[in-house]
Amino acid sequence: MSKRPNGLLVPITTPFDATTGEVAPVHLRENARLLLDAGVQGILAAGSTGEASLLEESETRSILEWLRDVVPPEKWLIAGVGRESTRATVKACKVAAEEGADAVLVRSPAYYAPVMTLEALTAHFRRVADESPVPVMLYNMPKYTHVSLSDTLFAALSDHPNIWGAKDSSGDLKNLASYQEAAPEWTLFVGSGALYYAALELGTAGAIAATGCFATELTCEIGTAFLEGDKQRAGAVQERVAPLHMGIVGGLGIAGVKAAMDATGTYGGPVRAPLRDLDEQNTVKMLGLLNEAGLAAKSVD
Repeated sequence: MSKRPNGLLVPITTPFDATTGEVAPVHLRENARLLLDAGVQGILAAGSTGEASLLEESETRSILEWLRDVVPPEKWLIAGVGRESTRATVKACKVAAEEGADAVLVRSPAYYAPVMTLEALTAHFRRVADESPVPVMLYNMPKYTHVSLSDTLFAALSDHPNIWGAKDSSGDLKNLASYQEAAPEWTLFVGSGALYYAALELGTAGAIAATGCFATELTCEIGTAFLEGDKQRAGAVQERVAPLHMGIVGGLGIAGVKAAMDATGTYGGPVRAPLRDLDEQNTVKMLGLLNEAGLAAKSVD
């Protein structure tokens, strides 16, 4: 694709059949259609919200194949391909390209986090970008990887022709701003629905935000209003979305996101073990947050 994405991209959840635990392709495609119809600019598959680390390699390939069937050419399909070895990450990039992904999102290796030095990470990402058939985006997710990608790393990689962007889920706007300064030609996305408006003010391209899974139109509206020059409306909508990110995405995790989807009319379904579905107390909390944001929420069985 010749044009880089902007606006809202959604890290789609992976729906599992409640009885068999298998990936449910019908629900996956239908959720993707609903997201695209609501105005999102693309879909990130097999990311953190998609329970990527709990998927089998064959499942990830199938998910990309099923999504490519419904994501039109003018919208983006990005694949999460973070693996623990450089070799495995390169292989995942090639599989993603074979299944039609437009770009890949690459996290830091996590298991050996204490020895992920600047030199190790630079060599890792550079080799991945050298060998990936599609463009690469870096993914900073210290909450899960326990590795914070530095602006020095971004600067060291900023000249690579096959790395064109990054997603920052640190939750720190100063960090995002330092990335912009280090790699001014890159397309940057914030990974927090609570910081979408502020990130746009910084000049970033948009957000890859899990609030888009269940509050799709609301989250989209932040970017739409901002681009139309109506910052007052964008700010007002951001005030409704921020508690959803803080309370549901950040506070309750993937189980909270899936339960919120079930409550707002799409299929969330169960998480995959060892993750646990929401208990009754947290379900009540989730429903309260949805109602406070003005979203019609129904009880979840």
